[in-house]
Amino acid sequence: MSEQKLNLFSFSGKIRTLHLTWFAFFITFMVWFNHAPLMASIKATFDLTTQQVKALLIINVALTIPARIVIGMLVDKYGPRIVFSALLFFSSLICFFFALADSYQMLLATRFALGFVGAGFVIGIRMIGEWFPAKQVGLAEGIYGGWGNFGSAASAMLLPSLALWFGGDNGWRWAIAATGALALVYAFIYYRLARNTPKGSTYFKPKKTGAMEVTSKGDFFFYLLMNVPMYAALAVLAWKLGPANLHIIGAGITDAIYIGLFALYLYQASHVWRINKHVFSEEVPEIHRYKFKQVAILDLAYFVTFGSELAVVSMLPLFFKNTFDISQVEAGLLASGFAFMNLVARPGGGFFSDRFGRKKSLTLLIAGLAVGYFVLGNITSGWPIALAVIATMACSFFVQAGEGAVFAIVPLVKRRMTGQVAGMAGAYGNVGAVTFLTVFSFVTPQFFFYTIAGAALVALIAVQFLDEPEGQTAEVLEDGTVQMIDVG
Repeated sequence: MSEQKLNLFSFSGKIRTLHLTWFAFFITFMVWFNHAPLMASIKATFDLTTQQVKALLIINVALTIPARIVIGMLVDKYGPRIVFSALLFFSSLICFFFALADSYQMLLATRFALGFVGAGFVIGIRMIGEWFPAKQVGLAEGIYGGWGNFGSAASAMLLPSLALWFGGDNGWRWAIAATGALALVYAFIYYRLARNTPKGSTYFKPKKTGAMEVTSKGDFFFYLLMNVPMYAALAVLAWKLGPANLHIIGAGITDAIYIGLFALYLYQASHVWRINKHVFSEEVPEIHRYKFKQVAILDLAYFVTFGSELAVVSMLPLFFKNTFDISQVEAGLLASGFAFMNLVARPGGGFFSDRFGRKKSLTLLIAGLAVGYFVLGNITSGWPIALAVIATMACSFFVQAGEGAVFAIVPLVKRRMTGQVAGMAGAYGNVGAVTFLTVFSFVTPQFFFYTIAGAALVALIAVQFLDEPEGQTAEVLEDGTVQMIDVG
């Protein structure tokens, strides 16, 4: 097997780990977005308003913001095998509760809790980074992310038909419960078969836990600044659900959430200081340094790539249904085209990054994303449906290839912190989703697409400041020996 080619028909060694892990991620995405293609049935069952539906879409991605940070820390400390298995197990139980919901409040609570399953992506990034070398990691991460992300398309294509097969007013409940059962079974399979590293390899862990390590004074303050949008996104969600908008939570609870978020930020800042205060009294050796700007730029790139995908996947079935006046099943199938491109686009983005350069690939893909969303903003009922689907899939290629290009770089920043870097980038993807879905709740679908295109142009500028990974990075073994890892 060459350094560029992967024998995907194998089921041994690192390829076995790749298959086990992308399918675990696939299941988490099925569970995370099992409500979107069934939203028309859920809306009818509970007699929901349009604003209540939009609130469900927003709240589905809210908890994933802190969850990805927490999961990133846990996977760096305990390893991906046990963390992924536990996530699948507990998310399956929450999925069952959503299927049994008997009120809008229970729908909101369980959908909010299910946001935690979206953190599963972070776990596999560390796992694949452990098993594949730098010259293959982009393609491998792309396959992992792309084939796993296809879980949302699988939900869009399969669950409406599965609900019809079960039949009756509760067909949608049985369809959603089926995804929970799949997650429950696979939790035990993954724990039994997966391993954190190849035999004989060392699983590097952070020296300290509680926050990401930085290596300079400037990066310390940059890190604190980059944490603010994650809390701000949650505050926006509370505002959206509060008395100023949807009246789903009261003024007292809304204010308590604001105060709690501010307190949590201060608490996290104290951990950042505890772990990194040494940078103010001593200089970090050159061999152990990394630039936090790399993390920040990847965060912004993922904000517009994965953030827009989450938002569009959530609203696209209803957009097609309302624009072209078609059935729920037809709309789900057409909308699945956006996520369908994950099968080839995300691996393609990783491959381009491995072959043609990380920075160049990310630049071209985000530029294409911006153009793609501008085109989607021009879709009307006068368009042929086939042309609308083609435009959607073309746009989604750049979106998901861009995601692959982002995570072709993440494992090359600092090996022992890959989970945390992936967690922060992933959290920014959810910040993007909350931001775009909040915009969507106030504007037309056309202006929603234009907003994403504008955000992509900002990210495009930021990517020009990215440094191409090259050379080697250093990690320290438990006995103090320094091991060099190729990142070029």
